Amino acid sequence: MNASPATAPFTGRLLIDGELTTTKATYPTLNPATGEVLGHAPDATAADAETAIAAARRAFDTTAWATDTELRVRCLRQLHAALDEHREQLRDLTIAEAGAPRMLTHGPQLDEPLGLLTYYARLAETYAFTEDLGESEQRGQRHHRWAEKEPAGVVAAILPYNFPNQLALAKLAPALAAGCTVVLKAAPETPLTTLALADLIAGHTDIPPGVVNIISSSGVETGKVLTTHRDIDMVTFTGSTATGRRIMAAAGDTVKKVFLELGGKSAMIVLDDADFAKAAMFAAFTICSHSGQGCALTSRLLVPRAHHDTIVNLVAAGMERVRVGDPADPKTAMGPLISARQREKVDGMVRRAVEAGATLVAGGKPVDPGFFYTPTLLAGVDEDSEIAQDEVFGPVLAVIPYDDEDHAVRIANNSVYGLSGAVHSADEQRAIRVARRIRTGTFSINGGNYFAPDVPFGGYKQSGIGRESGRAGFEEFLETKAFATVVGKA
Repeated sequence: MNASPATAPFTGRLLIDGELTTTKATYPTLNPATGEVLGHAPDATAADAETAIAAARRAFDTTAWATDTELRVRCLRQLHAALDEHREQLRDLTIAEAGAPRMLTHGPQLDEPLGLLTYYARLAETYAFTEDLGESEQRGQRHHRWAEKEPAGVVAAILPYNFPNQLALAKLAPALAAGCTVVLKAAPETPLTTLALADLIAGHTDIPPGVVNIISSSGVETGKVLTTHRDIDMVTFTGSTATGRRIMAAAGDTVKKVFLELGGKSAMIVLDDADFAKAAMFAAFTICSHSGQGCALTSRLLVPRAHHDTIVNLVAAGMERVRVGDPADPKTAMGPLISARQREKVDGMVRRAVEAGATLVAGGKPVDPGFFYTPTLLAGVDEDSEIAQDEVFGPVLAVIPYDDEDHAVRIANNSVYGLSGAVHSADEQRAIRVARRIRTGTFSINGGNYFAPDVPFGGYKQSGIGRESGRAGFEEFLETKAFATVVGKA
């Protein structure tokens, strides 16, 4: 890896079977704020992925990792301590490689996800891995039954680029707490941030060789190996719904357990009794969070038809207050998109939306250098149009008018996705009633924040399968085995 102030002190090497290693081939990773090369990452091959899988299989099958809860808890706390010690170096790397604003790294991009390690360490210590089911009488005998939870096995964890620290820890922490072994694949766009974990695990924890393996690659071959290999018991993937469908199909040949956290097209509903100014502020700043590169961000704004123009003007004013620029500047609220390709995709969708009849109120412009795109507001959007139905993954908010509350609920549910949503109302109970009618996995009431280590996160419909974080996220990595023994005659 080419050295730079942002990448120090991390070496950018793979972690396979307890050894930090590199590959003959490397590929560049870019700073999206400048478009310049930040460093080079190892370009792992299919053979490297197979070696990592073999190491994880051996560690699961032949070591005490799956059964030694005390060891797992200790290692999770060691990793937390190592991350805490190197927090500022990792912060600089995340800003440089992911384009995450510094202020966001003090929240979900870095600081908050560290709590996942301590949360799952505590849960592993207190979780009831055995459930007594009592006795039953069958065929003239008494039988004592019980059920035990045990780790699912070898896990392939595949990451996207948008929140590399949070998503890596949201997969690693519960999997390790449950007793699984893991092959973690970094996103091609943010490999160095994920590979930093390899240095910390190898140098600062007692995690045995093979328990955690971390690889990076620029192509799709390693991902194909991870989703089809017979020695992978479970695949956990966060990313687009299109890729999730392919992973689900690939895993079907070996009937792997699959956890998918996929796309979203979440709606924020502003009810007619809401504080319009407050709701507009939330809408404007939410869609600009990490340049709109968040699957759960509310990218559709549903407003009463009679107040459409008033709310649009308030949102536009809010977007003007969003400071866009150098993500390393503590005052910056929105940085760049991850790549030129992503920016071209976003710009193309905005241009097609205008051609389809939407009104461009603000933004809609690429900004150089780097991969910046101005906060964009589209008004009078047709609920069935591309911009209202497809995930943009950019700072683009589509405003859709509705006639009454039932109409708003119908529009919100008019989506193949069901990841998140929000509602604003002066009447909290009314807001909760509306929220319960929306088919999504998470929901914000009047700006409430559900995102935390103890809260299950995931979606309905084509937004995925399963839940990440919370007790539910832990149990995704467990299997249930039932036992019975004869204790006497009936």
